[in-house]
Amino acid sequence: MKIAIASGKGGTGKTTIATNLAVTFSLQKQPVELLDCDVEEPNCHIFLKPEIEVSNKFGVTVPQVNREKCTYCGTCSEVCQYSAIVCLKDNVLVFPEMCHGCGGCLRFCPAHAITEGIREIGRVEKGRTRGFHFVQGRLNVGEVLVPPLIKAVKDAHNPQAITIIDAPPGTSCPVIEAVKNTDFVILVTEPTPFGLHDLKLALDMVRALDLNFAVAINRSDIGDQKLKKYCTDQGIEIVLEIPHNRRIAEAYSRGEIICENLKDYTQLFSGLARRLMTLKNAPLVY
Repeated sequence: MKIAIASGKGGTGKTTIATNLAVTFSLQKQPVELLDCDVEEPNCHIFLKPEIEVSNKFGVTVPQVNREKCTYCGTCSEVCQYSAIVCLKDNVLVFPEMCHGCGGCLRFCPAHAITEGIREIGRVEKGRTRGFHFVQGRLNVGEVLVPPLIKAVKDAHNPQAITIIDAPPGTSCPVIEAVKNTDFVILVTEPTPFGLHDLKLALDMVRALDLNFAVAINRSDIGDQKLKKYCTDQGIEIVLEIPHNRRIAEAYSRGEIICENLKDYTQLFSGLARRLMTLKNAPLVY
């Protein structure tokens, strides 16, 4: 089972839920792994403290032009939808940072003057912690091509394990790459006007992708009741409510796992784990 932890905005508690859920499954002797797909700012390692065993460079393909073969016909410029390659009268300019690696320029070049090169954009790191598998991506500073690195992290998963995916915040392309083809999505939010607004955006995303989902509410006893009323009216299940508690905040600030260090909250995540195993094949909620 592949479970994505996502949210319409940052700071809602995705990492808290992802790490505690992975540890909970591990304590229940379930085969589990955690993939940190928030590659621009991965932070699951702060809490899990994994021993990184492998760190591989990751790159994307970019066009390399052989000026001796090039006839400057301009076909490559016409094919490229991202303006990553521009043909002038007697020169071809390549902008690697804009290239999405689709290979269109190479395929359609009539002179066969284009070959593929590799541009490094980050790393995929693998290790273990608390007896389970851990994978994270690290995007190089200044890079903007996030989805290919997220895909590389997901490709490293173990199909025999329960896979927990910590997705980036928001609803843009990186998030879609992280959550697509998963069995279930937990949308983490908070009971505030901003939380409800961004939850609605995230709901539109998972519905468009035909994914099963439920809601988790962090700091559930602050704000107002509009969020819960909205979920009730929409028939959306709330699978977890984490109260606003100083002890939780202190544990978080020390980089501690809640279900290990605050035993009175262990049952929260145990109940979530049990419920998720029954929801894999549940009917879609619209």
